[in-house]
Amino acid sequence: MVSVEDPLQKYIELENIGSGAFGAVCRAFDTATGMEVAIKKINLQRPRSKVLTLNEFEVLSTKKNSNIVNYLDSYIVEEEFWLVMEYMDGGTLEDVISKAGMCEGQMAAVSRECLQGLYFLHSHRVIHRDIKSSNILIRADGSVKLGDFGLCAQLSVERCYRSSVTGTPWWMAPEVVTRQPYGPKVDIWSLGIVGLEMIEGEVLKKMKLLQWLNT
Repeated sequence: MVSVEDPLQKYIELENIGSGAFGAVCRAFDTATGMEVAIKKINLQRPRSKVLTLNEFEVLSTKKNSNIVNYLDSYIVEEEFWLVMEYMDGGTLEDVISKAGMCEGQMAAVSRECLQGLYFLHSHRVIHRDIKSSNILIRADGSVKLGDFGLCAQLSVERCYRSSVTGTPWWMAPEVVTRQPYGPKVDIWSLGIVGLEMIEGEVLKKMKLLQWLNT
């Protein structure tokens, strides 16, 4: 359930920190707690946005884990759905890769934390389906969390596989690209591409990835 109070009276927006096809993310100050938060604003009038919003809200509000970004609250403001989450002050893994580079120990630590998050999701029959460096969030204290659950899929005993082409092309597993039935293992493939990002400093060139998919 979304909160009925007015978020404009509770949060002071500080700056925009990201944007995408379905909305924007801003950093804000919570006047009640004195802490900074991240507010994801999703335009409900855009195609598919309601489905993606429901996906993300369902996962974040019901599944708590130290390796998943922490859900705080949610609101409907005019034609937008506001999802309030903890603010990850270290930015995204993509930021770290592009600005600073990583040593082997750091790569191992990030991989371990991501795998722990995926283990939790998969144990609850959830496939993330969009694992990539820009969806892995970091705090200044070194904690690593998975974010952006709009494309996730909830499996069940009756429906233990999916076959829709969903995700970001360069990180998609072969079975997703070829529309074959797939399960949670596609997230492991995507995390493997993230590992290559950390090593190479960027995602593999498109041609190299296509060569792999065709082998």
